[in-house]
Amino acid sequence: MRRRVFITFLAGATVASYVGARAQQARMPVIGYLVFGSAGVGPDRVRSFRQGLAEVGIVEGRDATIEYRRAEFQTERLPKLAGELVSLGINVLAAPGNTAAALAAKASTTTIPIVFFVGGDPVQLGLVASLNRPGGNITGVTNLTVEVGPKRLQLLHELMPAATVFGLIVNPSTPLAQIESRDLLEAARVLGLELHVLKATSEADFDEVFSRIVQLHSAALLIATDGLFTARSERLAMLALRHAIPAISSNLEFAAAGGLISYGSSVDDGFRLAGVYTGRILKGEKPSDMPVQQSTKIELKINLKTAKALGLTVPPALLARADEVIE
Repeated sequence: MRRRVFITFLAGATVASYVGARAQQARMPVIGYLVFGSAGVGPDRVRSFRQGLAEVGIVEGRDATIEYRRAEFQTERLPKLAGELVSLGINVLAAPGNTAAALAAKASTTTIPIVFFVGGDPVQLGLVASLNRPGGNITGVTNLTVEVGPKRLQLLHELMPAATVFGLIVNPSTPLAQIESRDLLEAARVLGLELHVLKATSEADFDEVFSRIVQLHSAALLIATDGLFTARSERLAMLALRHAIPAISSNLEFAAAGGLISYGSSVDDGFRLAGVYTGRILKGEKPSDMPVQQSTKIELKINLKTAKALGLTVPPALLARADEVIE
């Protein structure tokens, strides 16, 4: 009889423990994570975001859960995915690495805190009122990569001083494309260069873009700041080498993937900082009180192996300024 009572007690304790654990899990904060890319691309980005969370004491599965939504490089899917996350009653919405994702997040809610990471000026993009006082429910990180776009054109001009015709590939479906094109066209005018703007909204457009580059007799190619191009660095590097076209990208991984030059900020660090801000918001801080963080460190990487394959001699002065030379 006592044995039955003991077993009943154990069963009751087990159920109570299970119910308690479920209740604790139900109370766990939920982070919405909205990105432009896919699960198979950029696993380091998620790792960096989690690292940022961990820096402020937030561990996924222990202190918070993360609901992931990925647009698979289809900009038109972002508003729906943002709406799905908002409908889940999330505590904070992180939209790192893509301007269109950040804008979709902002349009989806005026109450849930939002953290972005973009490569352009968030004020100019309409995300925040100012960098120091974002206002509303949104803040985040910028590396201002677009602002140094003219410098990338200058680097190509320094490498190939006799060249006068260059190409620029942009993704017209993203808000940054117009801003970056405008700035680079003005920079080309000042330098006395001709710049052709070519468009690609998916990887399927890459072959046509490179065919046009050859037809236009462009001496080199600038790759605009965009998640599509960042995720397809190896493909772009391979096409540039196949068509014997020197290319430069803001993505620091481009040179390591076989591209000629990378000049920009660390994307991984931007994701980490976005994770830090997300964690701080979960701990009670308000986005309106958190100034937009600016990552100002710019790195120059040059792939000498690619330069030799293209028959280019990199000036010693340019090599001396490189943060990394790949041989």
